[in-house]
Amino acid sequence: MKLHELKANEGTRKERNRVGRGMSSGNGKTSGRGQKGQKARSGGRTRPGFEGGQTPLFQRLPKRGFTNINRKDYTIVNLDKLNQFEEGTEVTPELLLEDGVVSKLNAGIKVLGNGTIDKKLTVKAHKFSQAAKEAIEAAGGKTEVI
Repeated sequence: MKLHELKANEGTRKERNRVGRGMSSGNGKTSGRGQKGQKARSGGRTRPGFEGGQTPLFQRLPKRGFTNINRKDYTIVNLDKLNQFEEGTEVTPELLLEDGVVSKLNAGIKVLGNGTIDKKLTVKAHKFSQAAKEAIEAAGGKTEVI
């Protein structure tokens, strides 16, 4: 077989429909848009959410609450995830990211007290819950706020 002998499989290539190219094409004159009306005009589509002039659903529903643009979203790490490190390790956000404990840092790391810890570790993070701080120090480790 040579390059000039290659052929596409039957039915894989379809000729595109050229509208407005004469009556015999089947899509001449009005180009398949029918007679008059909004959809026959250029740019004649409604915006998303338009309900024909009826008040749209998003406007009928009550507005509640607000979004704080200054909110800080911390990546959460529980105590049981810290057990995988060796005794005496200095656990930093970079180390957590490198070892795949967290996938991204967001605004920082917050250590929460779910699970137990039985290794003496120095944990450096942006925030600690009270329970996490007590558990780390009870295991003989240290907590350090960055």
